[in-house]
Amino acid sequence: MDQNHQLKLTQMKNSVQKLGSSTDSYGNPTLERFLIARSMDPNKAAKMFVSWQKWRASFVPLGFIPDSQVVDQLEAKKAFLQGISKDGCPVLIIKASNHYPAKDQPQFKKFVVHLLDKVLASGIKVKEVGNEKMMGVIDLSNLGYKNVDARGLITGFQFLQAYYPERLAKLYIVNMPWFFVSVWKMVSRFLEKATLEKVVIVSNEEEKNQFIRDVGEDILPEEFGGQAKLVALQDVILPPVERID
Repeated sequence: MDQNHQLKLTQMKNSVQKLGSSTDSYGNPTLERFLIARSMDPNKAAKMFVSWQKWRASFVPLGFIPDSQVVDQLEAKKAFLQGISKDGCPVLIIKASNHYPAKDQPQFKKFVVHLLDKVLASGIKVKEVGNEKMMGVIDLSNLGYKNVDARGLITGFQFLQAYYPERLAKLYIVNMPWFFVSVWKMVSRFLEKATLEKVVIVSNEEEKNQFIRDVGEDILPEEFGGQAKLVALQDVILPPVERID
């Protein structure tokens, strides 16, 4: 780590202290994510970090959202956890045709956190480092108008950007129907430039082949050109890991 980088980290830690909080329980890889998300500005990174700590304490008091709090969302069988990509990222697949706009928004938000936490936890070897990333796939095949949920999609991205900075390695959107193009244009206005750059809309054979290579045939389901079966999120049992929050 160069001196300038080290200095920014020190400045961020001092700023967090001035804001009445502490970085003692967190390693540099966690703090660096917030720095990168705020263009290496220590004060802005500190504010974002403290805001995340407060949110986490109030929204996720147990440290995780148990299955029992998001039963309806899990029963829809729309989220699948496939294993680890070639780059070492856990792969989440969302089947949008199994999703319907939530009547219970607080529960949907809990589901988003449950989902992101579990996917990231599945990429932890023994102890959380703090810089683990995930790869996402949104499958829009068989999508009907009744499944379209711009609000839900925006909520997911906003949570990612505000509370999971630099956790997304790449997001592939596959099988996009023509009517979803205008929805995506509207949703993408809520995305930060750094997030938008990680989104790949797979629209031709070359992109599809690259997508298969990036994720890995061994964990990608057959319907996407791989060799695996879909594995529902709730069917994945993770061993206990030492978390940093």
